[in-house]
Amino acid sequence: MIRYLLIFWAGLLIPLTGFAEDIRPNILFAFADDWGKYASAYAKAETRPSPNTVVKTPTFDRIADQGVLFKHAFVTAPSCTPCRSSLLSGQYFFRTGMGAILQGARWDPSIPVYPLMLRESGYHIGETYKVWSPGTPGDAPYGAGIHGYEKSGRMFNGFSQMTTKRVVDGMSVKDAKQVLYDEVMGNFNAFLDDRGDGKPFCYWFGPTLVHRKWTKGSGRDLWGINPDDLKGKLPKFLPDVHEVRQDFADYLGEVQAFDTALGLILKRLEVLGELDNTVVVISGDHGAPGFPGGKCNLYDFGVQVPLAIWWPGQPGGRVVDDFVNLMDLAPTFLEIGGVKRPKVMTGKSLVPVLKLKKQGLVDKKRNWVITGRERHVARAREGLLPYPQRALRTGDYLYIINFAPDRWPMGNPYNITKDSAPEFKALEQNTFVTYGDLDASPTKAWLIERRNDEKWKWHYDYAFGKRPREELYVLADDPDQINNVADDEKYTAIKKRLNSQLMSRLKKARDPRVLGDGSTFDKPPYVITQARRGK
Repeated sequence: MIRYLLIFWAGLLIPLTGFAEDIRPNILFAFADDWGKYASAYAKAETRPSPNTVVKTPTFDRIADQGVLFKHAFVTAPSCTPCRSSLLSGQYFFRTGMGAILQGARWDPSIPVYPLMLRESGYHIGETYKVWSPGTPGDAPYGAGIHGYEKSGRMFNGFSQMTTKRVVDGMSVKDAKQVLYDEVMGNFNAFLDDRGDGKPFCYWFGPTLVHRKWTKGSGRDLWGINPDDLKGKLPKFLPDVHEVRQDFADYLGEVQAFDTALGLILKRLEVLGELDNTVVVISGDHGAPGFPGGKCNLYDFGVQVPLAIWWPGQPGGRVVDDFVNLMDLAPTFLEIGGVKRPKVMTGKSLVPVLKLKKQGLVDKKRNWVITGRERHVARAREGLLPYPQRALRTGDYLYIINFAPDRWPMGNPYNITKDSAPEFKALEQNTFVTYGDLDASPTKAWLIERRNDEKWKWHYDYAFGKRPREELYVLADDPDQINNVADDEKYTAIKKRLNSQLMSRLKKARDPRVLGDGSTFDKPPYVITQARRGK
């Protein structure tokens, strides 16, 4: 009986093509650490100055031009581990147990993930660099069976450091970069060489170079990005001074390195005649690290990401306003691969949007998205406490609930008194010195060193200060989300409506934080079991 059942299920997984060769499309997913919504393709869609007029991402732009550029793509959580657990499982991060915890993450094997499901259906799968934290083969969500292709090396993850070192040693910038590009291609070619004849592939290109640390000045030295070209183009919550502009220019340099390497991968597929049968998806796992309002925040700067999708043969050249949560990618990949979406997935496939010719708002129901956060760095607060938040983002408003407003959003102000603080270099290099949920950076150091300067007090408080229980931002008047109107009676009815929508959606998704047992997140093991979170 078991034998016949195995034959039955295996038959369901065989593509219904009628041919020995599997003609389903390949899937190339390029996913950069800490890459917020910064790509030159977005400059055309903006009405005010921004860094998108400075950064150059021709590969991303090419995919956006040939395919679909999404203007409103968001992660479920602004931290790499919960974001990736959500993306892989197609579920909200709070449904993935310890898979959503950066330090001490463990995967619940009962939670289905799209790469394994594609592999079972006949896809050749593989990855290079980073998929999920902690990222070791035995801990990866799809187990030791997934193959990481990194025999050519992992130096690309430290792009500016490795390139600068070779330049200092006498190599030209061009040649120093090429060493790392050769590594990328060596890893990708090894993946292709392992594929069986006629098999479609699903490849995850996930370098971590956009994640800190970067070499100071590398944006200018390696990419010719003049920091002062960013003057007047940074979000209002960032101090518009040379030091911060230089830090941001270095960030954009890493984005350009990622984009360049991806272009080489596409060129290789083109040479092989595979590109026209490859769905290409490009995105990032949350906003910029080491900058106020970015990573570990529910403002757009922290949770909004670039997203471009090209599916050869489907309508392209479109800019879409639909709200997308990256957990939607798992069911999208499964549908493209002809695999049925598990009912447990809370994400919804983008295939209907990708197949229509419309621009603007294609699916009228996709006009909101929910984001959230529990913990990032475990030791950011005493008792390993999280900073619980949930937010509803619509086309007009951003509404945030901070469930524990007595806690410090970026972690406790360790080692800081009114008159003293760690020296500048320590704040640039060591995230855990103070405010541990904001990565070490020149920007972090610059702000903390000026915490007693009245000129910069607002910026310091914005970055590190405690927040009220509710925040409400009117996007038409306040695109940078810095004027909280939650206490303004003018918006009482709107706030009530948004609160009702957010809470009802969270309850439907069985979020423990709103079901009365949210304190489970505050103590070991910090998870809700599969049975309690519901199928």
